Amino acid sequence: MDRTSPLGAFLKARRARLSPDDVGLPRYGDRRRVPGLRREEVALLAGVSAGYYTRLEQGQQGNASPEVLDALARALHLSPAERDHLHDLSPTTGHRTRPATSGDDEKVSADLRTLLTTMAAHVPALVVGRRNDVLAWNRTGHALLAAHLDFAAPDDPGARPNLSRLVFLDAPTRALYRDWPAKARAVVGNLRILTARNPGDTHLAALIAELTALSQEFRSMWDAHTVAPCGRDVHTLSHPAVGELTVTQQTFDVPKEPHQSLVTFTAEPGSPSAVALEALKCRGRIVDTPVACAPTP
Repeated sequence: MDRTSPLGAFLKARRARLSPDDVGLPRYGDRRRVPGLRREEVALLAGVSAGYYTRLEQGQQGNASPEVLDALARALHLSPAERDHLHDLSPTTGHRTRPATSGDDEKVSADLRTLLTTMAAHVPALVVGRRNDVLAWNRTGHALLAAHLDFAAPDDPGARPNLSRLVFLDAPTRALYRDWPAKARAVVGNLRILTARNPGDTHLAALIAELTALSQEFRSMWDAHTVAPCGRDVHTLSHPAVGELTVTQQTFDVPKEPHQSLVTFTAEPGSPSAVALEALKCRGRIVDTPVACAPTP
C-alpha cells in the first residue's frame, strides 16, 4: 500500500513514466538516479514552485486548487480519465460519495431485475455495485461468466461474488480470459477509481488489502497506479461449455442508482462467437423466454 498520500503516490507514479524528452525539456547530459521527471521539472512545467509541488507530493499540502490540478494534469500528460482521478484524489476538490460501511444496503430495483430477466433471451448481463460485487445477473450472464457458482449467490449480501476477487483469486475465472493480464489490469484500473471516489469505504479498503496480501500480480499492478474507467472492452473467452468466443463488454450507469452499473456482453451478429453465445443460451434451456434452438446432437 502507498506510504504517502494517495494524491502524492499518484503524482509520483505519473512523473516516473515520463522522460525530459517526452515533455520537451533538455537533459544537459545528466545521469538520473531515478526514472522519470524530477519534482522540480514537474513544478516548472505546471507553473508552481518546486517547494509547493514537493509538499503536495509528500502529502503536506492539501489545498491544491482545481486550476493547479489541471496544470499538473497537463504537465504530466494525463489522459482525461487520469485527470478526473487526480481531482478525485484531492481532499479539497475531490468528488466524494457518501460514507459506506456495509454492502447490505445495496439492492437492485424490481424494474432492473425485470430488465435483466427480459434480456436473458438475447444478452448476458449483470448488475454490479460500488465495490464490483455482483448484485444480480440473468441466466445467460451467469452461464457466461460464472456457471461454477451458485446462481442465487448475489441474493445473499454475505456471499455475493466480487468480480475483482474472482479475476485474481478464482481459478475458473482466470482460465476464462485468454488475455488474463489485460483483464486484470482493467480491473485494477477501475479499482483505483473506486477507491478515490470512496475513501471512507472500509469494505472496499479491506478488499484491496485482501488482494494485496494474496496476489503478487495484484500488488504489482496496484503499484503502477493505472487508471482505467469501465466503458467498452473486447474479451476473448475460453468457455468450458461452448469453446472460444469473443464478446464486447459494455458498462452503463444505472439511472437513480449512482453506485450501480449494468454490464452487458454481446457478440458480432452472424459471427462464430454469436453462434457460441446462442449455444450457451440453448444449453439446458437456461432461459425462460422461448428461444429457437437447433436440435441437440
